[in-house]
Amino acid sequence: MTVPVVHAPLTGGPGALPADPVGVHRVLDRPLVLPQAAHRLDARAALWPDEVRVRVERLNLDAASHRQLREQHTDEGGDLDVAALRATVLGIVAERGKMQNPVTGSGGMLLGTVEEVGPDSPLGLAVGDRVATLVSLSLTPLALADGLERWDGAGEQVATDGHAILFGRSVVARLPEDLPAGLALSVLDVCGAPALTRRVVEQHRAEHGTAPVVAVVGGAGKSGSLSLAAARESGAGRTIGVVPHAAEQQALEASGLAETVVVADARDPLALRDAVTAAGGPADVTVVCVDVPGCEGGAVLATADGGTVVFFSMATSFTAAALGAEGLAADVTMLVGNGYVPGHATYALDLVRRHPAARALVEARGGHR
Repeated sequence: MTVPVVHAPLTGGPGALPADPVGVHRVLDRPLVLPQAAHRLDARAALWPDEVRVRVERLNLDAASHRQLREQHTDEGGDLDVAALRATVLGIVAERGKMQNPVTGSGGMLLGTVEEVGPDSPLGLAVGDRVATLVSLSLTPLALADGLERWDGAGEQVATDGHAILFGRSVVARLPEDLPAGLALSVLDVCGAPALTRRVVEQHRAEHGTAPVVAVVGGAGKSGSLSLAAARESGAGRTIGVVPHAAEQQALEASGLAETVVVADARDPLALRDAVTAAGGPADVTVVCVDVPGCEGGAVLATADGGTVVFFSMATSFTAAALGAEGLAADVTMLVGNGYVPGHATYALDLVRRHPAARALVEARGGHR
């Protein structure tokens, strides 16, 4: 049975409903749900007392969402219909009051400048602070005031103008002054991945007394390269980077972030298993950072019994991961990287400062301006 979504009318205003730090006062669905699960949010500029309004300068669409949107608007000849792509993004934001891709369910994050702070906000921000949000656009009230004319659709970062609302429990970081804004945005977009990788590697060492074999699927990407850097710093015994083609293999080998780099289609479970095994696996820790669906089975097969798989991709299917592992009689712990680990933003930015090779790989993905 399908329950229809009923939208509350846009009546009243700040103060009509009491502010809640998780933002449910902005939800227009009934029955009430959390903002991420809502179909529609109230994105008006007026603030409740504990909120902050940010003037948006740039969106950073998450990789899975950007890939899906590009593929949707690319014809058989490989030509991208940029106007249609822009119209789709604008339509999502206008309809939903947030940027949440209806196909992937994911959003991204944003960069902007604080323009108003509610008197009860606990975030410690001041007007004029340049910030990046560390919560998903899929739960952030957002309104765009331009037609995205400055975006060519090629990259995940979208130059725009508009406003966004942060709740009392939102997570946000001030932009560092020593790094380009585009680079900082790219790093902060994936900062949960290296922080969680560090935690899992350190836990394995503490529990087993051995340095784990760590395989990162998608090792040449933003989250993958930073996760490899984190694994090496945290005491991994061997690092294996898995990439989809020779060009990324050459780039990752040149970086020195992985001891061994292998080429495999992560959607082919046997090919992924065999590639990781041949490189010194199976892995004690497998980190999945690719932005395509269908990688769950291969990641499980590439992981040793008693090992851990970290799914840090918005393309992951819980059903495929859980039932696939059960069907394979695989004794592995599976973690969903939720994007938040205490101190994750500072740690990821420091990784980029300490590892020029990781910085170069992130910049190659568009985070250089």
